[in-house]
Amino acid sequence: MTDLNVLGSALVACSFDPLTGFFRDGCCNTDDQDEGTHVVCARVTAEFLAYSLSLGNDLITPRPAHRFAGLKPGDRWCLCAVRWRQALKAGKAPPVHLEATHAKALEIVTLAQLQQHAL
Repeated sequence: MTDLNVLGSALVACSFDPLTGFFRDGCCNTDDQDEGTHVVCARVTAEFLAYSLSLGNDLITPRPAHRFAGLKPGDRWCLCAVRWRQALKAGKAPPVHLEATHAKALEIVTLAQLQQHAL
């Protein structure tokens, strides 16, 4: 079975460089083990990275042991849907790639919200 994106079509890859996804497969796939629901494919901004860091989630510092090179503005990354929603409410939501955002995101944010921030 193919995972679907928020538009109802087949989910496409978010990023292979840096390699993203809960499964580190380049896609914002998810399952019951993904407690963070890493399903929103976003192009991170400096403002979002600083916001995330201020909340205790450092996405900038490399962590090789976790196969994480650290993010820089412009990178695409599968974000936690709840964190994206928090950033939206704070006016710091990064733009999203709708075709690469998993349909499960719609359990947390609306399609209209995502469309307003679409790449």
